[in-house]
Amino acid sequence: MARELTGKVVLITGAARGIGAATAQALVRAGAKVAVGDLDLAEAEATAARIGATAFPLDVTDRPGFTKFVEEAEGRLGPMDVLINNAGIMPLGPFEDESDRTTLHQLEINLHGVIHGTREAVRRMRPRRSGHIVNIASAAGKAGFAGAATYCATKHGVVGLSEAVRMELRGSGIDITVVMPAVVRTELAAGLQDARFFKAADPSDVAEAIVGALRRPRFEVFVPASLNAMNRVTRLLPRAAAEWLVRSLKGDRILADASHDARQAYEARAAASAPTTDRDTL
Repeated sequence: MARELTGKVVLITGAARGIGAATAQALVRAGAKVAVGDLDLAEAEATAARIGATAFPLDVTDRPGFTKFVEEAEGRLGPMDVLINNAGIMPLGPFEDESDRTTLHQLEINLHGVIHGTREAVRRMRPRRSGHIVNIASAAGKAGFAGAATYCATKHGVVGLSEAVRMELRGSGIDITVVMPAVVRTELAAGLQDARFFKAADPSDVAEAIVGALRRPRFEVFVPASLNAMNRVTRLLPRAAAEWLVRSLKGDRILADASHDARQAYEARAAASAPTTDRDTL
């Protein structure tokens, strides 16, 4: 039997736009009570007003602030049934040119934010013996892509974290899902071209996959689903053959060859997306 989502309390990080906003909208339509958390409170409030959710300020690099977000959302909506760790950034460029600041921002937002959010969720869900944590990773959590070395490292970390926590949660009544999209048509993917045989997905495609995993829990979710088959094939092949296959599909250059001009607005916003990190350490 599919699980009912009506009345479930769902908290989503980085939900003012893109995949987060699309997922919030899909869950509201499914009857859930949704908390939209985002650093851009004005955008979060606009999104929440449009879809019928509730907006909260959230900087995932501010650990006490993240905890406050959870507490305030639970105070308004009720105990958390689902946490979706969606917030993330993807600055692109050659690894040797990446600044320490950019590296730190990615580690704090993409990985440490997910670690802290997952821990907060487990601590609240375990006494109730129910709940579902969804961590948004990437196809880059299963393979390396030129032009995004640190981003790939953070997403590999999200996959590894989710696998390990899944083992710890066995028998607890808490489910965990890791979502691995390829290119999705959001601001984060500005300037990217489609790889052969893998056209970019819409945020609604990812949202639909997440809702499906909440209704019928499973650990790994690939978007598009065909990405799972490609992942399995490349893992069975010798490394040289797997790399040749990826090159033949132009997958090896999809991030490295992104248009710098097309990404300027996104890169500027991403660079300003970890204010607590800057204040505390830079």
